[in-house]
Order: sequence, then C-alpha cells, then structure tokens
Amino acid sequence: MIERYTLPRMGKIWEDQNRFQRMLDVELMACEAFARKKLIPNSALSEIKRRARFDVDRIKEIEKETKHDVIAFIKSISENVGPDAKYIHMGLTSSDVLDTGLSLQMRDAADILIDDLKRFLIALERKAKKYKNTPCVGRTHGVHAEPMTFGLKFALIYAEIQRDIARMDAARKAISVGKLSGAVGTFANVDPWVEEYVCKRLKLEPAPISTQVIQRDRHAQFLATIAIIGGTLEKFATEIRALQRTEILEAEEPFTEGQKGSSAMPHKRNPVICERIAGLARVLRGNSLAAMENISLWHERDISHSSVERVIIPDSCILLDYMLNLATDVAMHMAVYPERMIENLNRMKGLVFSQRVLLALIGKGITRNEAYDMVQKCAMRAWKENVEFKSILMDDIDVTKYLPHEEIEACFDLGYYTKNVDRIYKRLGL
Repeated sequence: MIERYTLPRMGKIWEDQNRFQRMLDVELMACEAFARKKLIPNSALSEIKRRARFDVDRIKEIEKETKHDVIAFIKSISENVGPDAKYIHMGLTSSDVLDTGLSLQMRDAADILIDDLKRFLIALERKAKKYKNTPCVGRTHGVHAEPMTFGLKFALIYAEIQRDIARMDAARKAISVGKLSGAVGTFANVDPWVEEYVCKRLKLEPAPISTQVIQRDRHAQFLATIAIIGGTLEKFATEIRALQRTEILEAEEPFTEGQKGSSAMPHKRNPVICERIAGLARVLRGNSLAAMENISLWHERDISHSSVERVIIPDSCILLDYMLNLATDVAMHMAVYPERMIENLNRMKGLVFSQRVLLALIGKGITRNEAYDMVQKCAMRAWKENVEFKSILMDDIDVTKYLPHEEIEACFDLGYYTKNVDRIYKRLGL
C-alpha cells in the first residue's frame, strides 16, 4: 500500500553510499576553496575531482584496522587519487566533514518529510470538505457531549498538520548549517572564507560559531519536531481506533481484500494500521529525548552523541516517513458510516441537547443554578429510565412554567450546533 510513495527515497538518504558521498561532496568543495586561495595547485584539484571516489566495502575493511571511519574514508579516496591526495582534508577535522555531511542528509530528509506532510494535508482536506456537514456526536471523556460534524475532526488535524509543516520548515532551517572550523572551532588551520565558500556551494549556512562539532540543540530541535509530528499522527490514529470500536463503529481504517484480522476469529477487523502508528510515535518520542541528552557534551566536544545519532536520526526520519504514508492511506481509503453517526447521536435520546435547554431557561430570567438543577433532574430521569429527554421536559411543570412546548422543541434543532461550521472552515482556508 505504501510502497508507491517515498520510502525508497528516504532509505537511500541514510545508506552508507550516500553518507560517504555527502562527505566526499564536502571534501571536494573544500579542495575547490583551497584552490581559490592558491593553497592547492589547479592541476591537483583537477586530478582530485577526476579520480576521487570511494568503495564502501574498502572503507569498512580499512576501518577494521584504523577503528576510525573518516580516516578509512580518506584512505579509500587516496588510494584512487594518488599523490595529489595529500591536499584532501587539509586543515580539517573529522567533524567538519561528518557534521556538514549529516546536515545535508537531514536537509534532504526534511524535504521528503515536508512532501509527505503536504500529501497528508491534501487527504485531510478532501475528507474535511466531504464530511463538512455530516452530523455526529462530539465526545468529551469518551462520553457523549454535544452534536458536531464529522468533517470537523479532519479539519482539526488539518490545522495541526499545517503547524507541523511550519515546525518542520523551521527545523530544516536549523539543521541546514555547515562547519569547517577545525579541531576546536577556531579556524586555526582553515580560513573562515573556506567554510563560507563550501557552505554556499552546498546551499547551507555557515554555523555562526562552533566547537569541533555543530551544536546539538539543532539536531534536538529536528528530532523534537519529528516527535511532535508523530504525536499528531498518533492523535489522528487514536481517533480512528476509538471510532472503529464495535460499540461506536462510525469509521474504520482500510481493510483490504484477503486481509485477516485474527488467527482465531475470522470476523475480526482490527485497527492494526492505526495501532502501528500509535506505537511508533512512542519510538519517536524516545529518540527525541536521546537527542536532547546529546546537547551537553564535554568541553569543545566528545563523541557520546555520535553513536546515538547513528541510530536515532536515520530511524526517526525513516519511521516518520513510513508513518505519514500509513496515515495518508488511512485518510484516503478509510470507511465512514454516516448512518451509524446518526444512530449514535440519537442513542442518548436527546440528552446531548441539554445545554440548549439550560440556556433557554436562563434566557427566561432564572438563575443559572436553578436552571441547571431543573435540566439535570430531567436529564438524570431520562438517563435512568431510558426515555426521550424531550418528552420528560414537555411533562415537567417546572420547565414548562418557563418554556412552552414549541420553545422546548426548538432546543432540539441540530442546525443550531452546526451553524458556525462555515466560519470555522473559512478560518482554516478550507
């Protein structure tokens, strides 16, 4: 179902081949900059550009001996370049290449995630418009509250996804920085102009100040944004899961031909996709916490963050890409049962209109407390005796003393509760 979307693109960003290619991009841009500064002969630059390549298997083989991935990477390139390889990585430290390359990977991942969010937004917009005027009961604490429309549920998530897109745009900007400032960030062995040149060529901003690493509050912002978006998806999935309960059954996630719900019970149609989304959101939150732990490093840098990031950043990007595609499929192909919504709306025999009666009584000049007690007395009777709330109100002398039958009847007008839906939609641009 989701393979037709972007998952292969996201996976390739985090493969070793692309990781090392991004590092090579940084190294080549640095050589270009050094050549502009007359620190590398143009002939050497041409030779480096022509011959610089790497082999992932060879890097791993070298790393078994060096126990250092960047040294293994540079040695693999040097084997292909020859004597001019002495100019590669000149004046740089490992994190100059690693962190700038990682920024490129994260920026590319952010672009895919933003595309995913926009696709989900379109699916939500369509459902919000389709069910804009479809009445259903609203619930608070899981208990029937007042009437609303089913479209408002989608409009709510639509607005939140808009905010998530803005958050991801901000996070993308935060991590779209590079650094080539040397071992402790002082530019002692590399001119700041080199960093500016490389970043411009790679469409990054130079980090205004760095230590040996780009500061990890940026990465924490990126992972926190991913976790928040995961929370939005969990919110959407939880709503569908709740609505799919047998006792409610107002909506269902897609159930495809040949799908099985239970090894024991052939009748089962379980909300497994939405449950998967909800479960994976927990992983994203855990990864976000680990990213926050990475903000504080010893002095100008240690590498306690590095091993963590090699897991949490690719995993979080891939998971969110996957979750967004799942959620989009659910939104596009879910089953919706408007007739069941009306049935459920009427299940409480009109009790959901109690506030309207309360306000009508207050409008007659009695105190709120007195009106509340009058309505609650009738409501509790309707609840216990399972009879129509309206008929109890019509027979109650305390109520009819203030409200004639036609005014009681008017309190049960469904349109009263949906009269401002158009204004809400207009606010959202729907």
